[in-house]
Amino acid sequence: MVAAVSKRSRKSLSAGVAEALREDISGAIYRVGDKLPTEPELVDRFGVSRTVIREAIAALRADGLVVSRHGVGVFVVEPPSTIPGLQLLTRINKKISDIIEELELRASVEIEAAGLAAERCSPAQEAEIQAQLDAFGKLMSAGAPTEQADFEFHMAIARATNNARFEEFLAHLGRRTIPRSKLKDFSAGNDLRGNRDAQLHSEHLAVAEAIYARDPQAARDAMRVHLGGSLQRYRVLSRPINALDDKKSS
Repeated sequence: MVAAVSKRSRKSLSAGVAEALREDISGAIYRVGDKLPTEPELVDRFGVSRTVIREAIAALRADGLVVSRHGVGVFVVEPPSTIPGLQLLTRINKKISDIIEELELRASVEIEAAGLAAERCSPAQEAEIQAQLDAFGKLMSAGAPTEQADFEFHMAIARATNNARFEEFLAHLGRRTIPRSKLKDFSAGNDLRGNRDAQLHSEHLAVAEAIYARDPQAARDAMRVHLGGSLQRYRVLSRPINALDDKKSS
């Protein structure tokens, strides 16, 4: 039995844990407001690694079923309702132009969120922003995927506005607001995107430092630079591939 389980991919293990926890939540074993068991308790329950548990919890966060409170734990929240008028924010799109449009929408919200976070964030919320920044840096150094850490950094800033609507908006969009998550679906895009982690980390750091300095305008400007840079990178990708090839060969 153990040998059979060991052959399963980590992805399938985390998906299985996530599904079991979803069933616990839908079956009211864990109700809205309840704290989930600690990471070590979940490791003991499912017999998997901490990494698998973290990936499963990340999937539940992306679904809007739980929220993480730094230093406190993971709590069940009211699941997001499907609003027909907002389906455009969650439907699966297959064009780089869709990424650009979604980034423009995000920018209109997140630039102001950064400014409000600089005005309102608590020391605990500062610590959460820093924790997500550190998590991104560790993953980057290890050469591991950073998309989830990227999303959690932006979610930490949304929470630091102390206006729940900002967090709800990003939670509704989910992890797919990180364009690299969607770009994996583009076979052409995989050859062009390169590794932007170091640049993204530097941009995140600038946003965080402005928030810590309690400088709302600097925080807005840093977030504008961050999301504006992403927009520019994906506008380059939106050019016809043949045009890029011609440019390289000229």
